[in-house]
Amino acid sequence: MSTDPTPLTLPQVGALLAVSGRELAWILPGVAREVRAWRARAERIGDPELRHDALATLRRERLNTEGAALFAILPRRRHPPLLRLLATYQIMLDYLDSISERPSEDPLANGRQLHLALTEALTPEAPTSNYFRYHSARGDDGYLDALVAACRRLCGSLPGFDRVRARAQRAAQAGTVQVLNHDPDPLRRDRALVAWAQRAFPNEREASWFELTAAASSSLWTLALLALAAEPTPHADLDAAERVYSPWTCAASTLLDAFVDQADDAASGNHNYLAHYPGGDVAVERLADIVHRSASGARRLERGTRHALITTGMVAMYLSKDAAREPALRDDARIVLGAAGSLPRIQAPIMRALRALHRLRSA
Repeated sequence: MSTDPTPLTLPQVGALLAVSGRELAWILPGVAREVRAWRARAERIGDPELRHDALATLRRERLNTEGAALFAILPRRRHPPLLRLLATYQIMLDYLDSISERPSEDPLANGRQLHLALTEALTPEAPTSNYFRYHSARGDDGYLDALVAACRRLCGSLPGFDRVRARAQRAAQAGTVQVLNHDPDPLRRDRALVAWAQRAFPNEREASWFELTAAASSSLWTLALLALAAEPTPHADLDAAERVYSPWTCAASTLLDAFVDQADDAASGNHNYLAHYPGGDVAVERLADIVHRSASGARRLERGTRHALITTGMVAMYLSKDAAREPALRDDARIVLGAAGSLPRIQAPIMRALRALHRLRSA
């Protein structure tokens, strides 16, 4: 990893300035409008626990929604329906992650049923399911249905959606592996994850089973495909992007989340993917390698300066969390951030400022 995967070349700095302008003037205000609209809708949920979950995720995961909306920088021109779709899909995903963790008689069946929404939101012509079939609340007064319907309607506004449809649906379907992570029995959970990885990636030799399931748990490839559908994108470019995002960029996303959540997961007993490595030093070295591979691969894609901005922005977003600056993680975080190159060194302080701003707004 001696080479800088994201050097501050003139084209890269130009892309950074152009994207910063688009984000400040258009993306962030657009996300704010979507969050306000869905907050108003969530306030009408009758069940108090589901209403709490919906409102809490809109507030707590705001940076996730802004990160998803950043994919709107990929098209050459602003595409308002794409921005709305990216924000709405991420809001739905965060809501599903929250409500699927509520106690249930059959947690796995409940999680799978709820997460059908991720695929059906990208399948405009198909019937929808009863997502709350196994959930104790039995319904949220149509909030999740409204999120799915909005995504389906917005998918129809993307000129290249038919070209990415099958890939996006496969990526969304793979995301249901996240349900297995909540199995409280670690032996049964790991057996199920290993079997899933063997079925889904029978020929993969460069990534381990838990890196593959970590990658499938991320929504980044789905979001990237939606952004690429805003313009007619050649299949060769889609193939090239898939080789970078799946599994490497997606794996980096989930593993970075695991990296900053190590202390919380140890305290709560939650599954943490980094625990599958033989030791902490090995985990950090491998995570740095995956981050470097993701950043350098992104830069080689068509419109690579913008893919690189998204990838390094994701790295900076996770490593801007307060946990990454604690003494136990600070040095390792510096190694991982450096593996992404020069670009995230500029983005990290911006992300810390955004986090501080969101804390002030929600205080």
